[in-house]
Amino acid sequence: MEKRKLGKSGLEVSAIGFGCMGLTQSYPPYPSKKEAIDLLAKAVDLGVSFFDTAEIYSLFQNEALVGEALFPYRDQVIIATKFGYDTQNLVMDDSNRPISLSSRPETIRLAIEGSLKRLKTDRIDLYFQHRVDPDVPIEEVAGTIGRLVTEGKVLHWGLSEASEKTVRRAHAVLPVTALQSEYSMWYRKPEEGMLDTLEELGIGFVPFSPLGKAVLTGRFNTDTTFQQSDFRSQIPRFQPENLKANLALSDYVQNLSREKETTPARIALGWLMAQKPWIVPIPGTKKVERLVDNVGATEIAFTKDELAHIKAQLDHMEIIGSRYPKEQEQLTGI
Repeated sequence: MEKRKLGKSGLEVSAIGFGCMGLTQSYPPYPSKKEAIDLLAKAVDLGVSFFDTAEIYSLFQNEALVGEALFPYRDQVIIATKFGYDTQNLVMDDSNRPISLSSRPETIRLAIEGSLKRLKTDRIDLYFQHRVDPDVPIEEVAGTIGRLVTEGKVLHWGLSEASEKTVRRAHAVLPVTALQSEYSMWYRKPEEGMLDTLEELGIGFVPFSPLGKAVLTGRFNTDTTFQQSDFRSQIPRFQPENLKANLALSDYVQNLSREKETTPARIALGWLMAQKPWIVPIPGTKKVERLVDNVGATEIAFTKDELAHIKAQLDHMEIIGSRYPKEQEQLTGI
């Protein structure tokens, strides 16, 4: 598979990564442990070398699964995980998602030791602050991570869902390798300044939910409903009336896929990668056929005229509803 470097850091990863969260959290039904391990092995076989998890995903279970699955390939892959929640004193919101942030030095120390053990490794290749903690200066967080880098426990670090101002402050203390935030045809806010900031500073970008939580794949229609255990049931954009309006974007992507004789997923992922050479999306999946489909996006190319036309069309499409429940939205962009 094509490789990409995350900014100026020199960290080289597969052009398409694998977001592991959905294997154990947010989007049921979940695969069995064996199915998940086999899927991750298949991803490695297809050339995927970049895998993303977090300690908070299913409260340690996702990391443990990823650690077991990737142990045989440890020296072939780049593993990213995240810190930033007080896992010893978790507080959950109405959607049963954690809101108890903590990036205090002692919390980070506890987090790194746990992650290393669960991931069966002696180093974290890319360590993200999951959400910015407004109670701990980002300079202090960078200092703590810098000490972990010196100790060899962390090789690179990054931020998730941070503001441009916070990225700059963090980078001034300890060079940031990558920012992980949502970005897709479904959510384009990073184009409003963040991409320019990252390019200026030489920081890579790892978009999560690059398929718009599957809406860009064409899987949903006006009759689609989500069970209560599915996180999308809590998201305003996926509420029935909003989804009906938002399916215009899904229809557009499907039309593009027919024109280019490919699939909607490959259009959405290929479009993302065409924005900047240092963008590496991390779609998640639970099925081998969708994994193969996602990996095939590296073969999709767009001309400048095609990209300009797509931008013009997207600029005229209004997406109805916020991308997170109110409590979760408050934890982003700090």
